[in-house]
Amino acid sequence: MLGDMMPGALTITSIMDFARRVFPTTEIVSVTADNPRHRTTFGEAFDRAGKLANALAKLGLEQGDRIATLAWNDYRHFELYYGISCSGYVCHTINPRLFPEQIVYIANHAEDQWVFVDPAFVPLLEQVQEQLQSVRGYVVLCSEASMPETGLANAQCYETLIAGESSDFAWPELDENSASSLCYTSGTTGNPKGVLYSHRSTVLHCLGTNAGDVLGLAPNEVIMPVVPMFHVNAWGTVYSAAVSGSKLVFPGPKMGDGETLAALVNEEQVTFALGVPTVWLAMVNYLDANGASVPSFKKAVVGGAACPLSLMQSMDKYGVTIHVGWGMTEMSPLGTYNTLLPWMHDLPDEEKYNYRLKAGRLIYGVEMRIVDEDANELPWDGKSSGRLQVRGPWVCKSYYRMDKSDAHLPDGWFDTGDVATIDQHGYMAITDRTKDVIKSGGEWISSIDVENAAMGHPDVAEAAVIGVPHPKWTERPLLIVVKRAGAEPSKDELLGYLDGKIAKWWIPEDCVFVDEIPHTATGKISKKDLRDEFSDYSY
Repeated sequence: MLGDMMPGALTITSIMDFARRVFPTTEIVSVTADNPRHRTTFGEAFDRAGKLANALAKLGLEQGDRIATLAWNDYRHFELYYGISCSGYVCHTINPRLFPEQIVYIANHAEDQWVFVDPAFVPLLEQVQEQLQSVRGYVVLCSEASMPETGLANAQCYETLIAGESSDFAWPELDENSASSLCYTSGTTGNPKGVLYSHRSTVLHCLGTNAGDVLGLAPNEVIMPVVPMFHVNAWGTVYSAAVSGSKLVFPGPKMGDGETLAALVNEEQVTFALGVPTVWLAMVNYLDANGASVPSFKKAVVGGAACPLSLMQSMDKYGVTIHVGWGMTEMSPLGTYNTLLPWMHDLPDEEKYNYRLKAGRLIYGVEMRIVDEDANELPWDGKSSGRLQVRGPWVCKSYYRMDKSDAHLPDGWFDTGDVATIDQHGYMAITDRTKDVIKSGGEWISSIDVENAAMGHPDVAEAAVIGVPHPKWTERPLLIVVKRAGAEPSKDELLGYLDGKIAKWWIPEDCVFVDEIPHTATGKISKKDLRDEFSDYSY
């Protein structure tokens, strides 16, 4: 027997229609190349999305065509998210921090028809446009007065493109399973892989992540997505803010600048922000150096890399509670989120931090398990460590235009490539990536745990650990450190500091100091580049 309820497609268009009707005056504030503080509203942004849709309809596109963006977080990018997807095309966000050859591969693999580009990335596209096989033209995201001279073929100004169009558009009735957006992984192993989201998966992810024990957004929140819109839909905030009526503050090209972020927080009264650890380290360093504060700022979500204890403690000092989240491009992205259970608030600080630093509890809509090397499911006891696998309505079942066997789906579960533990309360902790875990004398060493311990030293700005060859133990950990400005810790001091904080046999025999640790295009430490850099090192 079927239920007797009304049908209704779960589409991004439904999010737009809801926000336009219920929250038309909610603000969207942006830092852009042509305006240091642009202000608009949801209502105005969706009107402009209608103008964009009318302009796109004249470009000879077909339903399902991919339209690329290379852009910062700002209101024009927001309009593209809705104008493209709700018209029945696929919004393909490209990470401009990737190597040029990766951008070429991604654009050609997706067969992008048009590229909407921030002025800052025009020179990048000029260098590679001859290699872009399917692109018909380019739209530069700026005003006519700021339009740069460019050698890009068939280049147009965004504001000119939409200026004469009507804001009224007959939005098509879309199948909720039709493709809405496309995002490629960073390609740390092999070529980047495309993850093709649907309208349905996007709406379900929005509802799941906006639950009270997860983001729990509301009209009184002012949200600053520092995590870029070119990376997994800014962790879904472009949609969850519209559903909740939360004011949006977009930092544009200033997303890594601690001073600008602090100023935006204070001037726009930001309450909630999302970003990778390096973003918040930059802001804390600015606040510390200038005796500044951020009184409105109450919650920050950290993802993309493990959160150092020292960062969490520093943010606590400024009244900002860090919530760790975990997910992947393949998961839209959120899978776990860390909020404490009521009884945990009464724990001693050390125990409380132990819980807060975990990747968090599974959120409704995602299933999770850990398995051993023979695919046997392991218990949720907080000790058993295994390969982390997930499934759910916003988890990808195969990569775009790739053999389905490449999707890492044993028994219908997506293999994340992470190694993790899950405790009896459902808190998951990443212990390593399967390709980064160090096997010493037949036993596993968690590089993440060693890194987190080293980051607790006050003279350490950033730390990374990789496995290097050892004549007796096969592999041993090597600690790589960037010193905090003005500090001069010694190797023996740092290695001695680890004693008692991690297992004795996990402590590296050596520590090397570098000026900079390489990062991937999404802000994570690039262990691949570090292994290449130290390929000749051995104990």
